[in-house]
Amino acid sequence: MTKGTLYLLPSGMGTNDPFKIIPAYNVQVMGTLNHFIVENGKTARAFLKEAVPGIVLQEKTYYELNNHTEAKDFVEYMKPLHAGENIGLMSEAGCPGIADPGAEIVKLAHDQNIKVVPLVGPSSIFMALMASGFNGQSFAFNGYLPRERQERSRKIKEFERLAATKNQAQLFIETPYRNEQLLEELLNVLPLASKLLIACDITTSNEYIKTKFVADWKKQTLPNLSKRPCIFGIG
Repeated sequence: MTKGTLYLLPSGMGTNDPFKIIPAYNVQVMGTLNHFIVENGKTARAFLKEAVPGIVLQEKTYYELNNHTEAKDFVEYMKPLHAGENIGLMSEAGCPGIADPGAEIVKLAHDQNIKVVPLVGPSSIFMALMASGFNGQSFAFNGYLPRERQERSRKIKEFERLAATKNQAQLFIETPYRNEQLLEELLNVLPLASKLLIACDITTSNEYIKTKFVADWKKQTLPNLSKRPCIFGIG
């Protein structure tokens, strides 16, 4: 039996208009799928309802992939693919597999000789890099910084060293409710001549993207970052 295809479906990042960031071809593909692997069933269904005209959500099957998913669940999630049906893997925001638990499903698909097709769509990480002015030929996304303050400061200094000595842009994120605490620490730890990127609410009407020297950030009123999805960068 011919195996199905795993489609990687980028989703919205806060915008109220999915057609602003999702190509028409993606909508066509989503309309043909009956199975979806998602982080959160409720938000995934809301996105599909908005993006795919006429979709009957109750007729679709949703498999949740998050911190509570166990290894045995992965076997069940892959069964439709082995039965010849296609599956859509959808991130909670942006591109699946990038800073996203969906990477485990993609790994399994390759291990099981299942075709993987990534579709075009938004990634806050790459959009922030595009708009940063930093080196787009050498960069690193470092995920979340350590929770412990001393270790976090050490990491910030390490990122600054890599940015300064190797001209390698360093990108990272924080839990939205701790953004302002991280920004305060960045401004205290980084040299005044370092450049710091703050990119928030990308693709929404509240989008904010600025790259400035640390010295200049310290001179101005800082943006309110509380509970806003942000990408930070050092370059």
